[in-house]
Amino acid sequence: MSLELLAPAGSPEALNAAVGEGADAVYLGLKSFNARMRSANFTWSQFEGALRSLRRMGKKLYVTVNTVFEQREADRMYQLLKYLANAGPDAIIVQDFGVVAMARSEFPSLKIHASTQMNIASARGANALSRRGVSRVVLSRELSLAELKSVRADTNMELEVFVHGALCVSASGLCLFSSYLGGKSANRGMCTQACRRLYHRNTPGGVAPESGYYFSPGDLQLLERLPDLAAAGITALKIEGRMKSADYVGAVVSAYRLVIDAIESAATGGGDETIGQAIERGQALLRNDFARSKTSFYFDTSAGAENPTHLAWLNAAQDGGTGLSLGAICAVKGAGEQRQGLIPAHNNAALVPAAGDSVRLHRGDDSQRAAHKLKYAAPASGGESGWWISIPEGFGTGDRVYLIQTKAISKRYNPVIAHHKAASSKTHTTGSRSPGREHAPFPEITIAPLPAEHGAKKAKHTRREKPDAFPPGLYVAVSRINDLYIVQSSRPVRVMLTLNRANAAVLLADDKPLPFKPAEIILTLDPYFPQAAAEPLAANIARLIAKGYRQFAVNNPGHLSLFRDYRGQALLVAGPWLYTFNAWALSFVASLGVAGFVSPLENNRQNLERTLPPGRASLRPLFFVPVFAWPPLFHIRANLAPVYDFDAFSDSRGEQFSLVTTPEGSLVLPENPFSITDKIPFLKAAGFERFIIDLSGHGFKKTDYRDIMRAAAEGVPLPGISRFNWKNGFFKNEEGDTQGKREQD
Repeated sequence: MSLELLAPAGSPEALNAAVGEGADAVYLGLKSFNARMRSANFTWSQFEGALRSLRRMGKKLYVTVNTVFEQREADRMYQLLKYLANAGPDAIIVQDFGVVAMARSEFPSLKIHASTQMNIASARGANALSRRGVSRVVLSRELSLAELKSVRADTNMELEVFVHGALCVSASGLCLFSSYLGGKSANRGMCTQACRRLYHRNTPGGVAPESGYYFSPGDLQLLERLPDLAAAGITALKIEGRMKSADYVGAVVSAYRLVIDAIESAATGGGDETIGQAIERGQALLRNDFARSKTSFYFDTSAGAENPTHLAWLNAAQDGGTGLSLGAICAVKGAGEQRQGLIPAHNNAALVPAAGDSVRLHRGDDSQRAAHKLKYAAPASGGESGWWISIPEGFGTGDRVYLIQTKAISKRYNPVIAHHKAASSKTHTTGSRSPGREHAPFPEITIAPLPAEHGAKKAKHTRREKPDAFPPGLYVAVSRINDLYIVQSSRPVRVMLTLNRANAAVLLADDKPLPFKPAEIILTLDPYFPQAAAEPLAANIARLIAKGYRQFAVNNPGHLSLFRDYRGQALLVAGPWLYTFNAWALSFVASLGVAGFVSPLENNRQNLERTLPPGRASLRPLFFVPVFAWPPLFHIRANLAPVYDFDAFSDSRGEQFSLVTTPEGSLVLPENPFSITDKIPFLKAAGFERFIIDLSGHGFKKTDYRDIMRAAAEGVPLPGISRFNWKNGFFKNEEGDTQGKREQD
């Protein structure tokens, strides 16, 4: 089977470049429900024109529908899927389980690919989706080659992997930073790239720099490793970049096309160019792709990449922006349209700025970034060294300049969409099959029966006969065994304990008894579930169930297979990372066999009520509502302790954050917790009965715990807290569109 080269098309021009340089398939977004809302995206008529042209060329087109949707948007999602089912793209790329459920139920002709945002990093996760009609999974980017081979050996699904482009420091689908800062959720296509910002360590001295881009990874480049990926049986190689220029897309596609062709020629015994020669030519094409420094990320790590000793992909000295550095502005003259900055000379003869080039300017304190097309560029004279270039107001001495595109390298390609400029107006062309105004049906939500020992029967939209399987009241989540001894001072109805290797070892040991019995503990599984962790976790769960631990909170589709042999014993709750943001997602997750649902941390009051309207209010007691938490803003697979010797840092606005490192990974937490303890009386009146005080990830004292529990019991607010999205929901622009307005990168 040949490798599919899949390229991004953030605009018609990028589409032309991708196809012109030999991509086998492209992926693009429309004007809503896609994870790159800040790219140009495609109008309905442009999309239809592209689809017709690509079909004639024998190439494939995939549409990104890879954001979560709120319940009030169910009609719009239904309309979009109906439109796409009529149009017939080769597949849709999906994050939300609700989209999967709606597409399979109402529009079964749509082929579904699971987005990397769905956080699938194991064969167990891939197979769970395969059983529910998903034909391809875009695997998590944090996997090693060994893990990719292992996934391939354990699943028959089509596997797609990213091979080039920007990386996220947080596992895909598990980043809450942008959402926490102002409702601009990465899971809604609104990421403001908090990982690319300048931060300041709070601990003086030490090894790490006092200020740096601590969480800004380099860019992925696996060109040299394509032979390994081909041998591993990967189906498709994906290039990131729907917000990149057509020149960038063309150069990257061209480089990867060279190597793929050489691999396929070598396999058939033909071709004049060796794979090594093709790689060298490809590397030359990528040398000035106007991106960050390159990395293979976790690809070459051993031991499952859980604790890599080599973290070169993270360089605090590397500016968070993309582009080739031209240096810092050292002098300024003129004003307004005539304002100019002097950048110093350097030894790279290829980096000579010219009028018409595009640059990105960064304020020295990282408080502002802006793209700018040079109106003027000329060598300095009169004893000065460097180049004078035009700069916009607001930037000056000390601010850095990056070259992001040169006018000289721009290349013209044949248009894929005939007369696409004329077709790009805001109005649809005659005959365009734009979405209609149909209403989405409300899905059937079937709750799995409790295990026989709990004495409950299967129910549809009804409360269980034995609701005390999870008693009403306060649940407290912690991440350390020692925290259990603090929590016993004011006992919750259940305690939720993070199931990591260290905690599992204590639970399985025959040491002194814990302050809670196994029946009083819900073990919470980590949402990042990589291939290397699958079998060790399966073994631990088998031993824990045998020892009497029967209640688990699952956070990844792959987790469900761990309990296949224990359906009469284990009682499962869907954790917040399974994202029941809408009734369709709720129906999908319910079908996995869970007995309860934890509301997502990003959720808001209005959406929670809409997902479970009065007519379905009988489901509300099955929901666990977090009322206090330090939301994990970044969920990083690597242990960052070897490179960062601090545990607290701040941003340019003075907001404080914590870095928590463990052998299994790292978390970034905010100083100000999310809290709605004063909303508990309202929630009870609305029919919700179970509430979570989530203290996991963060250290806390007995006095802290006492104050939080008192506030929850009395229904009063706590000081120094954040409401997260609870009150205002997701970011809205002036038109009220939750997808928001595009920002400058």
